[in-house]
Formats: sequence, structure tokens, C-alpha cells
Amino acid sequence: MTAIPHDYAERVYAGVLGKLIGVYLGRPFEGWTYERIMKELGPINYYVNERRDVALRSHHLVVTDDDVSGTFAFPRALADNGYPKRLTAKQVGQAWLNYIVEERAVLWWGGIGNSTEHTAYLRLKSGIPAPQSGSIELNGATVAEQIGAQIFIDGWAMVSPGNPEQAAYLADQAGRVSHDGESVHAAKLLAAMEAQAFVERDVQKLIDTGLAFVPKDALIRRVVNDVREWHAGDNSNDWERTRALIAGRYGYDKFYGNCHVVPNHALIILATLYGENSFQDAMRIANTAGWDTDCNSGNVGCLFGIRTGLAGLDAGPDFRTPIADRMYISTADGGAAITDAVIETQSLVAAGLALAGAPALAVAKDGARFNFNFPGSLQGFHNKGGSPARLHGVELSNVAGHSRNGERSLAIDFRRLAPGRVARIASPTFFDKEVFTMPTYQLVSCPTLYSGQRVECRLESETDSGTVAVRLFASVYDEHDELVQIHGDAQELTGGCEALLSWQVPETHAYPIFEIGVEIETRDSLGVDGTLYLDYLTWGGAANTVLKRPDNNVSTMWKHAWVNNVTQFQTRWEGLRVTNGDGVGFIAQGSRDWKDYRVTSEITPLLANAWGLAARVQGRERYYALMFDRTEGGRVRLVKRVHDEVVLASERFAWELDRKYKVELRVVGGEIEAHVDGRTLFSVQDTGDLPLTGGAVALVVDSGSISAEEVSVAAL
Repeated sequence: MTAIPHDYAERVYAGVLGKLIGVYLGRPFEGWTYERIMKELGPINYYVNERRDVALRSHHLVVTDDDVSGTFAFPRALADNGYPKRLTAKQVGQAWLNYIVEERAVLWWGGIGNSTEHTAYLRLKSGIPAPQSGSIELNGATVAEQIGAQIFIDGWAMVSPGNPEQAAYLADQAGRVSHDGESVHAAKLLAAMEAQAFVERDVQKLIDTGLAFVPKDALIRRVVNDVREWHAGDNSNDWERTRALIAGRYGYDKFYGNCHVVPNHALIILATLYGENSFQDAMRIANTAGWDTDCNSGNVGCLFGIRTGLAGLDAGPDFRTPIADRMYISTADGGAAITDAVIETQSLVAAGLALAGAPALAVAKDGARFNFNFPGSLQGFHNKGGSPARLHGVELSNVAGHSRNGERSLAIDFRRLAPGRVARIASPTFFDKEVFTMPTYQLVSCPTLYSGQRVECRLESETDSGTVAVRLFASVYDEHDELVQIHGDAQELTGGCEALLSWQVPETHAYPIFEIGVEIETRDSLGVDGTLYLDYLTWGGAANTVLKRPDNNVSTMWKHAWVNNVTQFQTRWEGLRVTNGDGVGFIAQGSRDWKDYRVTSEITPLLANAWGLAARVQGRERYYALMFDRTEGGRVRLVKRVHDEVVLASERFAWELDRKYKVELRVVGGEIEAHVDGRTLFSVQDTGDLPLTGGAVALVVDSGSISAEEVSVAAL
């Protein structure tokens, strides 16, 4: 068993943050040359997303990006397969097919032969398994040796602390799903370096570790040796001269394709060597040097985050507060799209410990979604003050203590809070309308919070704080796609006391919930100063709600709450009309928090090879479903799909087109019940390997169209 560093979890958190900081730093000017960056922006010392000269790219800081989505989505293959010691390229390829929604999620959909990842996806879809899907033999070197394998390696390294052999193996298997040749060599080298960075800080030794996994005759080895030689010579204090040498020998003009791995890998080595022990210097060099800035900076950021820890990230400008841990992972598992660095860290750490055969860590604060247990963590919480006028500003900070069974909490400092004014803090549970202005990458997402779920939080008040009223609130989209607030009951909180707030979210009539938070108000005529500490905020269990088109047909945000994995999703006529031109598709809503529940819908098959209702949906290839097809004059099957389909029960059923059927699935533990028109058809126990324990609900259709007015979900 590999020895796990005592600070493993915190170092993973620093690595995740380093990745995010790097991507968000480099994203606005991705693809620019060094010369253009210096002319138009100057050295990159901080975020430039709000500058007018790059605003057309996107003025948002936290954006959808393949570097983030792929890096953190594909390692889910470990948990999905029971944390195998030797995860295979085929299994990672299956994760691609499960989590990627074609033409929508994760990737740059630039076309076959143009986008390496798009090419590989089409190979996988056509039945060509990995690693053939990414091979030079099939796709050619120009396509196969682009940068993508290197982009996605960080997750494999962070589940392999101090184990470069494992990291290189995983990077190799994952990289070959879409890439080959020098791209995979670079991916293995960098993954090994990041894994070793948990136990080794010396840059030269880390590079030696990485090179041990690269063939002697590989171009990547020659590139690394050249950059090291230039750094060791007369250019030891002048990274820009070394960058010029890289451009002269390994620049973009020397390689075919859109974004070759070799020039960009050279810049990663450049930033690593010249950054020395400074996260800030490494970020400046990686971003100012140009080319694929978000990819290179993201990899360097993760490496330096692991090496230098949170202290290294915090040693210069405040890169963390503007991000507030936020990230999007756009996949077919839509309930996991709105996430943060703490949540993803916990997932990676659990995988790393499982692979090492080490005991699992105690779940922070009984598994609370927002636990603030890492230093500096905000988990998306931000001050809602300033607008409208009746809102009062507050300051947020992560502090030690003030937690019943954890280490840290979120301090909420408010000053001169006057009567009639409220202070609010909140964290997103869905996306803002402005997400539609983000370029290149779509966000496929479901809300994380629904009607019928019970939200709980614990607050402490500083001893010298005045008396305030506190209550939970949520912002919900209305019929005009504007946000309105709904509230739980208020509770008074005086200095030195605590409040436990609990609120069952009322029915929102299919309008999605955008954020959840805490509202603070005083009735003291003189106003109050004070500090509250949010220990945790959480919810769990399945929803109790009806998913449908709202009564008006003006709003659109409700429709975006569905994962759309079909050719057409129309919302006229019956409300939900689902069409897929070829093969199986679905629309889905919910999350893996939904474990034991009943889902019901009255479905009309309009024209279809097969159709049905699904539960515990975890992507395109992972769900239970009651499916109706035309075999033997009509048949109904209860199936479990985990890449391959297993029939749990089956019988003849002569269904008809244009007739409405009331279909119901109940999932409790390992038991699945299926009902049609009030009649129990099947009641089975899933005794197979890796049962699906939670997930969304979906309307499913195979090569045709179905319609329904609504889908009803009730927790059991």
C-alpha cells in the first residue's frame, strides 16, 4: 500500500484550486501569441476577463471549459467501476460515452479530423473501443498528437499521491482514448510529476521522475532536455529568452494541426523551471508565454498547487476569492454540473484512498454539502448586498472553529445593519442566464436543489453580536425568468447562541431554484454590528415535485433544467415532447442524491422503436428503466444499463401508438418495482455488481417520439 501523505486532502484541494485558477486566468486570451499578449495585455499577473479588449471572449471569470469538465468528469470512471487497480482505456472510453452529450457537453465539437476529441468520440460512438479510438493508425498523427491527453491528466495524478507509476499508467490509459504518440508521452510525464509532487518539491527531481516514463527516442524527451539545457545556461534568469528559443525550434509553425502538444508541453516545462517555488511566478510565465494558455496554465497551476499547498496559492494576489471554489462540470450527469472545488476534492480523495487500499476519511460534518472544512473555502457563497437598495453588504471569510463537529466555518461579518434592510449570502444551485453568453462550451446541467427537499444549516453568533432574525431563503426563476425569493421561518439569534434552521422547500411549480442562502435582519432601531458563523448548510434525499412545463409558455429556464440528450426537445402541445432520430436518447432531471423514490409519468408513444421511463440515471449509459419495444408483437422489460444492458425482468405487452400509459418506477435500496396503469408488473432485487444507488429521472425514447405532460417524483 502506498503511504498517503498526512496532508493529502488539503494538497488535493490546492491542486484543484491551482487547476481552476490557471484555466480561468488563461481562458480569455487562449490561442494568443506571446507577442500579442505583451502588446495588448502586458505580463499576466492577475485575471483579465473584465478588460474591454478581451471582453468579447467572455467577461465571465468562472466559465464552462473542456479543461475543467474533462479533467474532473473522466476520473469518475474509477468510482463507476468500483475503483479497479488497473482501470483500462476501454473503461475510460465508456465513461466518455456515459458523460458526454454529443455536440453539447465537455468537448470542443470542431468536427472529425479537426478536433481530436470530437474525432475520438465519433470512433467510440461507432463501436470502435479505446485505445483504437485514439490511435495514430486510425486517426493520423496530426490529429492524435494534439494537446488533449495532457489537458486531462490532473485528476489521475491527484488520485495517485506519491505513486507516479500509477499516475502514468492511468494517464496512459485515459490519454489513449483520444490521443496517441507524443501527446500520450507528455501526458504520462506530467501526471507522474504531479503525483510525485505530493512527496517531492525539487523541480529537477520531478522532471526526472516524469522522464522515466517517456521512451528514449521520444520527441517529448528531447524537448524537455532542450528546455532544461537552456534554463541551466546563460538564460537561467531570463525565461523570455528561453521562450524565444522554444518558439524557434518547437513553435506552432513546426507542427500541423490546431494545437499540437509539443510546443505547449515545452511552455509547461518552461514555467515549471522558471517558476521555481512561486505559484505566482509560474502563473505569470505560463500565461504570458502564450499559445494554449488555459490548458498550460491549468496544468502548471495544479502542479504548483500540489507542490506549494494552499500557502503557495495565498502568497501573492488573491486568486481564490473571485473564484470562491466555483466550477462547472458539463456532462449528462446534470445534477453534478453545479459543483465546487471542495466537492470535487472530496471525490478525488475518496478515489485516491480506495486505490491505495487506505481507510476512507471521516466524512466532513456528516456529509454536509457545504462544510467549509478546508482553509479559505467559500464553496460558492458570496455577498448578495448592494442591489437592490434594501440589501446590506457583508464580508465573508473562512475561519477556524465555530463548528460542532468540524474544524472550520464561514464567518459572516455585518456592520450597521439597519431596520428594514437585510443581509444575504448565497451559493448557486443552478446557473445564471448569463451562462448563455459563455463562448464555445455549453453547460448541460440540472439544479442541485428541488421542491420537497429539506434544507438544514447551523449558525453561531459571536458573543458581542446584537440580536438578529435569521432564515433560509432561495431564489427561484419566475414566469419571466426573473429571480424571486422564497423564505423559511425566521428565528431570533442573540450573541453567543446558536440557531439550527430547517426548511422544506415548497413547490416551485417546475421553476428551477437558482441559489440557496441565509438572510439576516434586525429590528433594532439603532442597527447592529455582528458576526455569524455558518457551520454547514446541506440537504439530501429525493425531491417531492412535479417536473413539467409551467402553466405559462413564456419562461425558458425551466427547460434548461433538463439534460437534453435527444435530437429535439419540444415544449409545445403536451408540454414535454421528446424526439430522437437514431438510437436511444432521453431528457433527464435530478441528481445522485435522489436515492429512494417513486417516479410516475403518463407517456404517449407517438412513433418509436422503444420508449420508457428511467430512474437513478447517472448519465447516458447508467440507469434503470422500464422499456417498451415491439419484439414479439410488443414487450415490456425492466432493464439495468451500465454500458451494457441487463434485463432484470420481461413479459409480453401489446402496447399501441397514440395511447397514453401511466408508467411508474419505485426504487428503494436494491429493490426496483415497475407498474403500468396501476398494475404491478415487476418487483426485482438488483443483486448484481455495482448497483446504481441514486440518480435522476428520465423520459427515454429510441428512434422516434413520445410525449408527456409531466413527470412526478416523490421521495420514499
